[in-house]
Amino acid sequence: MSEPTITPRGPSFTTGYQTHRNLPPLAGLCSFTEADRAGLSVEESVRRLKRHHYALRRIHGILTARITAEPIYELKMAWSHQAWLCAEQVGVLRSRVGEMREPPLGLDKVPHAGLALAFDELQAAPRDLLLMGLYEVVVPGLLESMARHATDTHPLADQPTVRLLRMARLDLEDLHRYGRKAVSSLVSGEARAAAQPALQVLNQALAAAGGLDGGTAEASRPALPPPLHSARPWQYDPRPQRDERFPDPYNMGVNAEVFLYDPRQPAEAKVLMMYYKRLREIDVPEMMAGIIAQTPDKPWGYYRDMSRQLWDEARHAMMGEVGFASAGIDWPSKVAVNFTWSLGLNTQLAPKERHAVLYFIEQGLMPKTGKRHEWETAIMAGSPLAATFQDFDWADEVLHARIGRDWYVSDMPSPHEAVAYGDACWSKVLMNWEHWRSEGHTRHANWWTGAYAQYCERHGQTQDPSVAQFAVSYEAIRADLKDLAQASG
Repeated sequence: MSEPTITPRGPSFTTGYQTHRNLPPLAGLCSFTEADRAGLSVEESVRRLKRHHYALRRIHGILTARITAEPIYELKMAWSHQAWLCAEQVGVLRSRVGEMREPPLGLDKVPHAGLALAFDELQAAPRDLLLMGLYEVVVPGLLESMARHATDTHPLADQPTVRLLRMARLDLEDLHRYGRKAVSSLVSGEARAAAQPALQVLNQALAAAGGLDGGTAEASRPALPPPLHSARPWQYDPRPQRDERFPDPYNMGVNAEVFLYDPRQPAEAKVLMMYYKRLREIDVPEMMAGIIAQTPDKPWGYYRDMSRQLWDEARHAMMGEVGFASAGIDWPSKVAVNFTWSLGLNTQLAPKERHAVLYFIEQGLMPKTGKRHEWETAIMAGSPLAATFQDFDWADEVLHARIGRDWYVSDMPSPHEAVAYGDACWSKVLMNWEHWRSEGHTRHANWWTGAYAQYCERHGQTQDPSVAQFAVSYEAIRADLKDLAQASG
């Protein structure tokens, strides 16, 4: 789209203009010479903002929807983070467009069929192709488009846009940096060679759209290519997958909640069990990704807040990973981190029912027997690392309760019915304890004894018999705080 023609004016005298006592001009944004030009119109700046918005929104959706079925733990965590970054930037872009004479905003319109095809191809791509297409084509292209927008627009008149572009580019540079390393680690030369036809489709689709920002003249654009991977409509895969470090994902042989809330157990050992609870939270992003991916037509605030909670849960899982590494426990061989919760909810409940269960469990973590207890336990154990983790885990949970009130309870008749519905939905989930054992998926082995033994050996401690002999499973007690009194009493 071309800018309107503006008749040149006479000579400028800004080069000789001086500020008081040579103070930085124009609030430090730019020089008078740099400000002495027309820049982009509001219409053109908004048009480019909408392109950036579309790209970031699609990246957010693609990354979120791939979390559940991606086996590699590190990619689950990275995509949880990157999806949240994109969700935040989408919210900022939407706000800026709304400030620029734009109602109705038209932000749900697809800017060009070429962009739609490019992102559809990414969404349907195998993982190696997704990594190359996203981190070697789309993210670098978006960085270039945003840099060009910041250069072309007026540094003073459109300063809010310049600022948000700078902040968005900082986040995108993080994506790009991580992505380059991920491609280097995971994509072989053979995979790269095999991906060339698909990458050609991706690049041609973007070229047909005039680039991510639509700056290429219409006459120079190629025809839109036929779809390749997106020829078959993509579908969300609700079944969680794990890599080889999770050899026993159906194992429900150790009930962490019963141990943690048993007053007879020592605080130091409870810290180890809290690390397990944190690392086990991998299944929350696996479950929440489906809620987000399968719940259309909500206000963007819903997706932003839910993506924040998803990222928080991924951070919690990594806290557990750090905790085990710090404690000297080889968690892949000693700890059975299961996916039974996300598997059960994703395959047996609708998205709203899953959200109800999530909210119900969060409510059980709010009283003194919840997150506060875990923080106090870490302090009692004399573990600064665990205390830091539990302090922020507790703060995050308060935020998550607010998110639940805003986006789940608000759709229910009352807060009481919201909690009761969550409890009922949770009770519907069949965990198939005996079936998984009889089918050979797991023996529900008590992994705790080996993990605790390794901890004591690494730290030169004698095992506490009451800790070493703990053997309560999830066979009859589900993973929340509702029935703990009878279980540990």
